[in-house]
Amino acid sequence: MDVVELSRLQFAVTTSIHWLFTVLTLGLVPLVAVVHTRAALARTPEKRELFERMARFWGQLYVINYALGIVTGLVMEFQFGLNWSGLSKYAGNVFGAPLALETMIAFFAESTFLGLWIFGWGRLRRGVHAALIWLVALTAYASAYWIMVANGFMQNPVGHEVRGGTAYLTDFGALLSNPNTLVALGHIASAALVAGGLFMAGVSAYHFIRRTRHTAFFRGSLRLGVATAALASLPLYPFGEAQLKEFAEQQPVKAALFDGALDRASRAALEAAGGHAPPEWLWIPAKVMVDLGWVLSVAPLVALVLLPRDLLVRFRPTAWAMVALVPLPFAASVCGWLFREIGRQPWLVYGELTVAEAVSDVSPAAVLVSLVLFSTVLGALAVADWVLIARSAHRGPEGVRLGAPEPEPAPWEDAVPEWLDSGPDGRSTAATARRGT
Repeated sequence: MDVVELSRLQFAVTTSIHWLFTVLTLGLVPLVAVVHTRAALARTPEKRELFERMARFWGQLYVINYALGIVTGLVMEFQFGLNWSGLSKYAGNVFGAPLALETMIAFFAESTFLGLWIFGWGRLRRGVHAALIWLVALTAYASAYWIMVANGFMQNPVGHEVRGGTAYLTDFGALLSNPNTLVALGHIASAALVAGGLFMAGVSAYHFIRRTRHTAFFRGSLRLGVATAALASLPLYPFGEAQLKEFAEQQPVKAALFDGALDRASRAALEAAGGHAPPEWLWIPAKVMVDLGWVLSVAPLVALVLLPRDLLVRFRPTAWAMVALVPLPFAASVCGWLFREIGRQPWLVYGELTVAEAVSDVSPAAVLVSLVLFSTVLGALAVADWVLIARSAHRGPEGVRLGAPEPEPAPWEDAVPEWLDSGPDGRSTAATARRGT
């Protein structure tokens, strides 16, 4: 493999792994904010305690995913300079601003609000504390928006002009309102909320299978998760259809591949005319994405119908079905990302800058070494993330450490024995200190 293929493979691996963290982050944080708000507004101590325990439990799972996901995001950001310096030279004046804003929001604003929320339990007023997690959710989606502004420019370059082989931003409003950006963000937000809702519902169903004694806790979580997934599934398909219409106008070859109209004769004619056709195997992730999308659009609605009287978890097959749904949104999201990105090859900035022109002037051996190292580290982080999340989810509310009160000192630490606290004259040093003598 040459340096171009190795660099593409490295970016695909690191971005796919990072995306798994991102989907759960975007999908889970609004649900944590909802339960924390219900705790802040609860009128009875019993309700307040229940919703606070829910916020701490689901918040702990969110924090685990966020902490490990930040590291994968750093690796992904570094690759723009390490592997794709040609992109910075050509489109840095346009591409750099959204990435800088995303970095400031994610690594400064979002992390700051999250830190205040983590350490604010028992220290801040209830309303202020609940507002912090909403600010975390808001900045998380703002961060996603700026990433999609950058990606939307690569898919559909707008709001710029090229002078001397370099792109210069001329219309910031056009960049922000790029149809490719807005439609993709709607699709991603819907998919993330479906993923977060099914994750919450699946973990809750698992505890019902284990005959949990925390029935009110997981019944409330199950209902919130199913309702969120059901509502988010409604715009999921329309946003996907809107993206295909955008592709039909902006990237007709990609749209033809999706519709099955790019047969071998069309592919040969396109390549003979000097064009480029996406790889033939790309129809596989496209089909997987669509098939899983139908499942994810219908299953939450069916689960919503079965919620009354706990019918969804009263029968073990339906409860296990909810658990089995948990990984499907993540698989569909990765397949969708593969189709979106690989389908526009060989262009990095569609119609203007090719991948070969954007790759850095480094040796294949150097990229291979970084590919192995990055893949190993990020793969280990992904495994660690899911192991830690699975363990915390398995333990249930008893294993929550987020927001837990400080442990009481042991009885033998409360008081010092008088024989140990006496001075040379036999008098208590503590009593002497109190008298100031």
